[in-house]
Amino acid sequence: MNDFTDALQFIADNTALLWSLTLDHLALTGAAVGISLVIAIPLGVTLGHLHRGSFVAINVSNVGRALPSLALISIGVAVLGIGFVNVMVALVVLAFPLMLTNAYVAVEGVDQDAVEAARGMGMKPHEVLWKVELPLALPLIFAGIRTAVVYVIATATLAAVAGAHSLGDIIVDQATYRLPGVLGAAICVAVLALLAELLFAGLQRAVTPRALRLEERGAPTVLLGNPDPERTVST
Repeated sequence: MNDFTDALQFIADNTALLWSLTLDHLALTGAAVGISLVIAIPLGVTLGHLHRGSFVAINVSNVGRALPSLALISIGVAVLGIGFVNVMVALVVLAFPLMLTNAYVAVEGVDQDAVEAARGMGMKPHEVLWKVELPLALPLIFAGIRTAVVYVIATATLAAVAGAHSLGDIIVDQATYRLPGVLGAAICVAVLALLAELLFAGLQRAVTPRALRLEERGAPTVLLGNPDPERTVST
């Protein structure tokens, strides 16, 4: 308990240092997540829409999860040198498979009855994707993004071993900051991860169509224009 109290006191006494390192931590996280988003989401959505590439999506995910981030950073030192770019690439490798797999599974798993109904209404393939598949797939896509962001925030502490700055600077330097500093920085990382989880959980709920939220709660919805309230359907 005393260690925890000392850690909180360290946070209070070193606000400026922790804030500066937190900004560095968030910059590293944002760069890795942003690059992963730009590559993984369009690729996963496209493969899911075409119902092709399951082998690629699944195996890329498996390989990405199997590669230790610390090993990637160590190998990257020989190729990219030390610093921000090396760590960012390792974090992209961590986040990319999660986003790719979720995006693929989300779109590929959309109810085909809804897709066929959209085609029957005369929608073109790109309209089916944008107006039917993506809205229904967004909750699962955001679930993958949410998980990836939390993983990246936690793993970005390794940046300190490769010459980049993050809250890991304090965690790996116990000789200077002692146990209260290490615990204090670890608490800050945990708080960042928790805040990111809550933020993206809120975004995931916000982008989930209302009908799907009602379905998750098991609430029946009366058919629009149906004069008989006993005829209901869960949507």
